[in-house]
Amino acid sequence: MVNQNPRRECEFQLLRYVPDAVRNEGVHIGVILREQGATHAEVRFTRDWRRVRCLDPDADTALLEGMENELRLRLQQEPEGRLMRLLDESLSLNVQMTEPKAYLAESLPAGMEELMRLYVEPQPRERVPRLSGRAAIHSRMRAEFEHVGVWDLLRKRIAASEYTRSGDPLRIDVGYRPNGVVRMFHAVSLDLGLEAAKVLAFSAAALRAGVERVEKAQLELTAVIEPAARLGATDEEPERLEVYRFGVATMEENQIRVLTTSDMGRVAETARRELRL
Repeated sequence: MVNQNPRRECEFQLLRYVPDAVRNEGVHIGVILREQGATHAEVRFTRDWRRVRCLDPDADTALLEGMENELRLRLQQEPEGRLMRLLDESLSLNVQMTEPKAYLAESLPAGMEELMRLYVEPQPRERVPRLSGRAAIHSRMRAEFEHVGVWDLLRKRIAASEYTRSGDPLRIDVGYRPNGVVRMFHAVSLDLGLEAAKVLAFSAAALRAGVERVEKAQLELTAVIEPAARLGATDEEPERLEVYRFGVATMEENQIRVLTTSDMGRVAETARRELRL
């Protein structure tokens, strides 16, 4: 009997994060997969950076996410003959690429899933604690934007210093510009206190003025927080609820729109419409 779904001849390369070239200790963070003879290549990085942070607590995972976006765009634009040079140009000194290896895949998506499972995100033997705080909020934001297909179109890690003054360390998580308004979204956790809310509130006016000056547009700044119930901020815990409400009010008084992670599906759908996908 003839196999109706023959496997495709492909080749793959693994991307390793190696913070110290001398020690040469690293973890796999991504996969590049292409069908032999094809000009198009797929690239995917991990969504779980805990293994990277265990190896290097100071790792700039946002920079690595940006590298994934750059690779994906350039792999779609560059001809096959420039693939190796393109990858060398795009990868930082802390990211290494293995030699190509042959691989038989039912399809590119299925092959990517299998390679990611085998080399990059192996199933843990023990249950891994769930993300919490700002990391959990940011993860939910990314998941919703990815679900509607706009994540790669958003600006990431927007330096406030572009709009305020040199030396400002604040970086806004994501943003985009539809027409005459700049929309920015920042994960703010109220779980461990109000410091993050106060920092964003303090920066809002300067950010707004800077966007008007630089972009000639209005700024809509949104803080994404946890739902009150998730933090135990209920009528049964009046002190927690009071702190939670204070954090929300502090941001709203500084013209920051405050939403919870439960609103992110609607926010992402709005972004999809405004970016005309």
